[in-house]
Amino acid sequence: MIQAIVLAFLAGLMGFNGIPHFVQGITGREFPNLTGNSATNNAIGGLAAFAIAGSLLALADVADHVWVSLIAGAVGAVVMTVFHARRGAYWMSARFGKALPGA
Repeated sequence: MIQAIVLAFLAGLMGFNGIPHFVQGITGREFPNLTGNSATNNAIGGLAAFAIAGSLLALADVADHVWVSLIAGAVGAVVMTVFHARRGAYWMSARFGKALPGA
């Protein structure tokens, strides 16, 4: 059950982290990304995050632990939502010395 909780939590984090990167990327906008701020990097990074989230869920044995996995995934999603709402991507880019979009 611990494996299901950890993997579902990480899937929630990755899946919700992919959303802003993918959306900004496919709309042609730059967004802070440790691999580069370009729209292409963000679109591909968002797709990669979705693929990782799906892989984590496949490994999580969700069918045997439905409710715990759902709650853990939701907590991961909330954590990433708050991270992006507080402009965490901009903070991380600045922290790692990466250029900010439009700078």
